[in-house]
Amino acid sequence: PLAGLLGEVRQQVSRGDSLHAALQRHPRHFDGLFCNLVRAAEEAGMLDSMLERIALYREKSLALRGKVRAALAYPGAVVLVAIVVTAVIMLWVVPAFEQMFQQFGAELPLPTRIVMNLARVLGRYWPMLLLGLAVSGLLALHAWRRYPALRARVQRLSLSLPIFGRLLRQAALARWSRTFGTLFGAGIALVEALETVAGAAGNVVFAEASLAVRDAVRNGASLHGAMQATGVFPDLAVQMTAVGEEAGALDAMLGKIAELNEREVDEAVSALTSLMEPVIMAVLGVVIGGLVVAMYLPVFRMGSVV
Repeated sequence: PLAGLLGEVRQQVSRGDSLHAALQRHPRHFDGLFCNLVRAAEEAGMLDSMLERIALYREKSLALRGKVRAALAYPGAVVLVAIVVTAVIMLWVVPAFEQMFQQFGAELPLPTRIVMNLARVLGRYWPMLLLGLAVSGLLALHAWRRYPALRARVQRLSLSLPIFGRLLRQAALARWSRTFGTLFGAGIALVEALETVAGAAGNVVFAEASLAVRDAVRNGASLHGAMQATGVFPDLAVQMTAVGEEAGALDAMLGKIAELNEREVDEAVSALTSLMEPVIMAVLGVVIGGLVVAMYLPVFRMGSVV
């Protein structure tokens, strides 16, 4: 597929189209940020260095996204496995014990009765429960794609999560800084770069902050002052931006901000992974161990009587 795509781009360039115009005809593969950077590089005659800069930007962005996904996917995968194991125990193991307990003729302990009743309900209604979960997931996905207001609200709330909120905020700031630094280093005007980075921020909070900074800069405010006024950017990022403005090295300083936050994301992911492993194991032990103990309580009682 990639060879065919590049073949089409080559044919369009051979017919006289500019490279960025040829790339814009394939928006699924080349987004607006990519095309804008290529257009600026063509106009400045620095296409080779710009493509190298784009490659570095893509590599850093993909690496950061992968780390955040790994941090979020690990507990989700473990919880999913726990749900599957619990369902197997409730649907197949508990009914086998129930048939055996019916021969005792004695009253079963309360935990055992609770587990057996839950198993009966799950065994009777599991197709409806599974269908309800699937329909709910599809409706949630449709609402996420269809309603921008809902998506914006979820993104706002995600930055306020007790454990993952700081991680997501640092990742969003790293993406914002690296995108902004890449655009500004490519020679794109400050106001235009802020408008473009708003569309590529990946989070509505930083997108709105970018547009607010754009309006303030257009009215004569300094970049770091406008960033501080939004209340979204941390003090260290604002101070580093001020130094970059005064030294005339804003793109390099934005890259430093991105590297700093990417390093903090690495450390946060490592810390969260180390912290969640014992917590998740403890939760799994309580849930599955509780089911096993509830099923063996009648056996223990019978053994003590004998």
